[in-house]
Amino acid sequence: MMLYSAPNPAPNPRRVKIYLAEKGLSVPITELSLVKREHKAPEFVEKNGRGQVPALELDDGTVISESFAICRYFEALHPDPPLFGRGALEIATIDMWLRRVEMVLMPPVGAVWVHTHPLTARLPMPRRTDWGEDNRPRAIDALRWFDGVLAGRDFVAGDSYSVADIALLTTVDFAGFIGIAMPEDAANLRAWHARVSARPSATA
Repeated sequence: MMLYSAPNPAPNPRRVKIYLAEKGLSVPITELSLVKREHKAPEFVEKNGRGQVPALELDDGTVISESFAICRYFEALHPDPPLFGRGALEIATIDMWLRRVEMVLMPPVGAVWVHTHPLTARLPMPRRTDWGEDNRPRAIDALRWFDGVLAGRDFVAGDSYSVADIALLTTVDFAGFIGIAMPEDAANLRAWHARVSARPSATA
């Protein structure tokens, strides 16, 4: 087994590393340099046709890509502690909030990253700087929305830490890395961020 990953703050590889740390699981990791575009090397693209990390290669050569698909694989093998929930309602609630992170916050953050950040200028694709900048206030609005969501609760999906918190933490941190900071008056979001960042897994 080998997990192909990338150094922080790459959010998708970091999701899996935090998840594994929460589970207390140790998996061999090969870190690929995104700056050097090692994830686009022919030998890696043979493993994952999308040329993206993370990707988990099993001992029989099967490759699972997409961060939370990898996490779900490990969840099935190691259900405790349950980071995807237990019971129909809890599982559905966590999945709802996981999708909201991916659909509400990640798209504008991704647009700012791809279309405005100096590190993506070398990508072989047209850049639409105006579109990227238009998404900056959308990302701030999304952060404010999650600030409201977190009023009166310790974690995104309720009383327990879950993959929804992992998704939000890695996205918020990556947003900060590219210059989209949490609003100063987003007290709920900032308090939540301090709580989840204090967990040992956050340094994975």
